[in-house]
Amino acid sequence: MFTVYGMADSGNCYKVKLALEQLGKPYRWVEVDSTKGGTRTKEFLAMNPNGKVPTLQLEDGGFLPESNAILYYLAEGTPLLPADKLGRARALQWMFFEQYSHEPYIAVARFILRYLPGGHARRAELPRLQERGHQALAVMERHLAGTPYFAGGGYSVADIALYAYTHSAAVGGFDLARYPAVSAWLGRVRSQPKHVPLG
Repeated sequence: MFTVYGMADSGNCYKVKLALEQLGKPYRWVEVDSTKGGTRTKEFLAMNPNGKVPTLQLEDGGFLPESNAILYYLAEGTPLLPADKLGRARALQWMFFEQYSHEPYIAVARFILRYLPGGHARRAELPRLQERGHQALAVMERHLAGTPYFAGGGYSVADIALYAYTHSAAVGGFDLARYPAVSAWLGRVRSQPKHVPLG
């Protein structure tokens, strides 16, 4: 059985939970509160020296960190990973996009508004984060205007990766009503079998 060391409110951890649920794989969840130093303990750093959640404990006792690497590992040989070479590359394309062009802005804006007090100095970052986040949402909107999902013609790990923080983007100050194709895609993801909500 897999063990997930994660934080329930984290979109990156939610990706792993959603994939495991939809694949019907048994797992144990160990809550680790990174906002209270839970990922900086000696015990946690022995599992993941980078000190971040999620971290997946494999069935052989090894550990695999990084949410999208975990998604790819879990999806191997399942319908969540496209069967053809280009489809798999497209899935990776969008998973890299999520980590480099989407998550650093949408997730960080969400973190600031959700966890930091109103007078916190990091509030000054919000205009830049929201500008860049809207750029990422616009890229997604253009893509989804012509196809229902992100890779391989069907629902895949690319959709799970992008859904995690997009569906909660309003918490970061993003108005998703500006993106009708993205909003319709969010509905399609929510309608997938064995879908579970964040948290």
